[in-house]
Amino acid sequence: MSDSSLPDPNFPDPNVIAHPWATRLEQRDPQLHIHLLGIGGAGMSPIAHVLLDMGIRVSGSDRQPNAKTERLVERGAMVAPQQAAENLLGLPVDQRPDVVLISSAIHRENPERQAAERLGIPVVKRLDFLPALLAGRRVIAVAGTAGKSTTTAMLVHILTHAGLAPGYIIGADLPGIGNAAAGTSPYFVVEADEYDHMFLGLHPTVAVITNVEWDHPDCYPTPASFRHAFMQFVDNVDRRGLMITCRDDAGAEQLRAYGFSRGPDWITYGLDPAADLQAVNLAPVAGSGSHAELLHWGLPACTLTLEVPGHHNVRNALAAIAAAVWCEVDITDACNALSSYRGADRRFQQIGEINDIVVIDDYAHHPTKIRATLGAARDRFPTRRIWAVFQPHTFSRTRLLLHEMAHSFSDADQVLVTNIFAAREQDDGSVSAEAVVAASPHPAIRYSGGLVESAESLAEAVQPGDVVIILGAGDSYRIGELLLAQLHDRQLARKPESKEQ
Repeated sequence: MSDSSLPDPNFPDPNVIAHPWATRLEQRDPQLHIHLLGIGGAGMSPIAHVLLDMGIRVSGSDRQPNAKTERLVERGAMVAPQQAAENLLGLPVDQRPDVVLISSAIHRENPERQAAERLGIPVVKRLDFLPALLAGRRVIAVAGTAGKSTTTAMLVHILTHAGLAPGYIIGADLPGIGNAAAGTSPYFVVEADEYDHMFLGLHPTVAVITNVEWDHPDCYPTPASFRHAFMQFVDNVDRRGLMITCRDDAGAEQLRAYGFSRGPDWITYGLDPAADLQAVNLAPVAGSGSHAELLHWGLPACTLTLEVPGHHNVRNALAAIAAAVWCEVDITDACNALSSYRGADRRFQQIGEINDIVVIDDYAHHPTKIRATLGAARDRFPTRRIWAVFQPHTFSRTRLLLHEMAHSFSDADQVLVTNIFAAREQDDGSVSAEAVVAASPHPAIRYSGGLVESAESLAEAVQPGDVVIILGAGDSYRIGELLLAQLHDRQLARKPESKEQ
């Protein structure tokens, strides 16, 4: 298979890995200074926290301050509130960083990136940075189109409960432990993001693949290029290590057919009777999560009770348990630990309830994720009216997955579709939110405009007993915040004024 969009098979760049800063990072040199462009993003802020844990000097910049940058400043990082050439050009020579790490959103035209290049400071992406950051660790990488963050978070939760103190990088905050830590054990759990080929910088001992469905068409223009990247990822796994893949997913099964004889041991999980770790007698618990019995190699192993709903989360739990068992955690202890797992930030996260109207925020933006989230909502709230508020994420994804998106809302009673979140792209006029509505067979779907308009429309329409699910990977979470504020104001306005006695 050939595709000009694919990365060089020799990634990461050996010239980058051999650079002196990489050796100093492996040695945890406290004088090493690393500057991160886009430090407040989901991909970069966890790395900054790990570096701070390692005693490395950290600075960075972002286009605007946020909660993530505030936490980093509190820990001692120097963070500029804008991306500008002066952030680097204005520094004395002895205060300039040794390396500049850039997120996938930092283009060549970025003035701060150009300033680093002008000063001769190495500029690297996560792909080339990770080998030095994770040198000497037993890396457990969790990859897949959907379920990466939750599976990673579940595994970290299990290992932490087992007292193993893992290092970790998660694309979402986990209540109580955040999104990253250097850890003190040999184990390092990392969410292996496929965007911009980041996961090809990993050489894990254990790899989990939850599913393989085409995504990120701006990075992978064809389904074949997407599959090929996952094949390269499989090739990176330690030949003495372990592959853990979902038996229920056709894409993951294709990978297993490709890589089964290539070196690592391979085990599967899922609801399929042929899975090595299987969930049986699965039942949703109304108002809560799910209950299932686990079979390990066909033998009864333990009972799994989850507070987070949906069949997809049972599969995520199975993947995390399988990886934890490799870390020598008893399977019953792993199941028991997950009974106290309450979810990660923006993953079916209930952000408020006013007048018996429940508002939930979720990161789902791919059709498979949308269907799973709404199916979980139907399991948890079987008799309530469910509103789905969807913010399409990027024009390229919306254009190429339009049909699948438009057919993803069957478990919702009412559907609103907001303006498309552009992220790193420009609107070329080829697709719109209205096109999603027009392509959908849902009987109660409509276009709702911007964030403010969507929140106002919801506030006028929702009734006690309704459940509102906000879906999207952009700034759609603001709709939930605005809706709750409006519902709160209306509730106050309806209360009779107290009379003086």
